[in-house]
Amino acid sequence: MATVLIVDDEFGIAELLDAVLSDDGHRVVTAANGRQGLARVAAGPPDLIFLDFMMPVMDGPAMLAALASDPGTRAIPVVLMSSMPEETVRERASGYVAFLRKPFRIGQVRDLVGQLAAGGTNS
Repeated sequence: MATVLIVDDEFGIAELLDAVLSDDGHRVVTAANGRQGLARVAAGPPDLIFLDFMMPVMDGPAMLAALASDPGTRAIPVVLMSSMPEETVRERASGYVAFLRKPFRIGQVRDLVGQLAAGGTNS
């Protein structure tokens, strides 16, 4: 199964995603902001990242830019999450492979993990 990094300052969302994906057999790692997220990536790159757009300390666009600037992390698929429309988010963020509008359905998360991390080998 895949290793999935959840980067979100909303504890309830991170906890929900952690519970669902763990129950599905994935290894889940969480972080409360982009700076923590980059530290988790440095400790062992995940197969997939769910990244919130707006967070304190380091937001989603800044973390995306940091990932893109590193040859070792730029290929990690990132699902960007926000309650704002994607058209608004796209003005400040690029480099993500999918967009998940909050509130979302758990089925959407499972579908994305299945599509993007199916070949994941990290454990």
